[in-house]
Amino acid sequence: MQIIHVDEHILVLNKPAGIPVLPDGWEKDSPYLVKLLEDEYGKIFVVHRLDKITSGVMVFARDAESHRALNMQFENHEVEKIYHAIVEGNPKWEEKVARHPLRVNVGHKHRTAVDDRNGKPSETRFRLRELYQAAALIEAMPKTGRTHQVRVHAKALGYPLVGDVLYGAAESKIIARPALHALSLTFTHPNTHERLTFTAEYPQDFATALKLL
Repeated sequence: MQIIHVDEHILVLNKPAGIPVLPDGWEKDSPYLVKLLEDEYGKIFVVHRLDKITSGVMVFARDAESHRALNMQFENHEVEKIYHAIVEGNPKWEEKVARHPLRVNVGHKHRTAVDDRNGKPSETRFRLRELYQAAALIEAMPKTGRTHQVRVHAKALGYPLVGDVLYGAAESKIIARPALHALSLTFTHPNTHERLTFTAEYPQDFATALKLL
């Protein structure tokens, strides 16, 4: 784990792919991020989540007051999140906004699904960054925070993430997980009230996939 920033109130890190933030229901004895951090830094408060398969920047609170302040920022959509993803196919647009309503925890595989009747309002802004022969690098800026939101909205637009077999992508030879990385996070520090942006560099598997493309 690469610690990007730590002070008395917050801890920011570049989460590695493959480790859950909290224990999986069926893998309670496996290592998880909060336990590993608490072993070193003491009590940690979870403010937001990244999927087990997703790498990238996360912020944790180190005291109850900071936890409340950061939670409010996430709830009020005051936090700016930028993800980079590699998708199958070549989008015909430079920018696109997906507003498909989403319903989480559907079926035995706990997917998130587009559901116009019962889904919750959701919005992701996409921007094309680079085109390859049969794939593309896109930037995703979710305005809401539904489970699997970027993955499902990309699929709904017709461009599932490379390696994301849960949402209809083919098995990938260039990366062993859905190609999604939380690149940056911008929020207001709960104690100094300074607006901060933290960026997490690509992990090796994501960078290698781009080189192979």
